[in-house]
Amino acid sequence: MMNAEKTVPGASKCRLQPAQPQTPHCCLARNLIGTINLTYIRHKHERMRELYFTQWLPISLDEAWAFFSNPLNLKDITPAQMGFVVTSAQHGEKMYAGQIIRYIVKPLFGIPLKWCTEITHVVDKQYFVDEQRFGPYAFWHHQHRFTEQNGGVLMEDILHYKVPFGFLGSIVDRMIVNREVNSIFIYRKKVLAERFGS
Repeated sequence: MMNAEKTVPGASKCRLQPAQPQTPHCCLARNLIGTINLTYIRHKHERMRELYFTQWLPISLDEAWAFFSNPLNLKDITPAQMGFVVTSAQHGEKMYAGQIIRYIVKPLFGIPLKWCTEITHVVDKQYFVDEQRFGPYAFWHHQHRFTEQNGGVLMEDILHYKVPFGFLGSIVDRMIVNREVNSIFIYRKKVLAERFGS
C-alpha cells in the first residue's frame, strides 16, 4: 500500500526527505581548494617524514661512541649558519636515558629558536635516541645506531619528523624544511670524513 503524503494546514504539500550523510572533511576541503593533492588532509600521519642516512668511518666503536654520545660535540658537526649553542649546563658529558639537553638553533631564515631534547633510550655502544620535548617541530625522533663493520664503524641515522601547522606546514616542508634537514646531514657527512677519514 502506498504511504499517503502528509499535508500541513496552510502550507503546500511537502515530502519528508531522508537525512543526508555528513560531508567528509576531505570533500569539504576539495570544494574549497579544488584540485590540490589532499593526501595530507585525509591522513595526517602521512605528513611524517622518514629519512635514513649511513656513513662508514675508519675508527673504533669506542672512539665513535665517545664522540657522538657527547652533546658538546654536536656543534662541531652542525653548519655554522645554524648558530647552534648548547645552553643547558647540567646535562653532563656522558649520555644517559632521561638526559635533557637545551640549546638555541637557527634552522630557518636566521631566526633563533629554543630547542629542548631528551635522550630517551641508550644502549651502550649500540644506539641512542633523542626526541624533541619542545622546539620548532611538531614531532622529532632521531635514532643513532653504531655497528662494527669492516674494521671500522657503520653509523646509521633514522629520523622521523613532522612540521607543525597542518596542511600549510606540509607545503613548507616540501619547499624548504626537508631540503634544509638533508643539507645538515650532507654537511655532517663531509665534516666527519675530514675529521676521521673515509
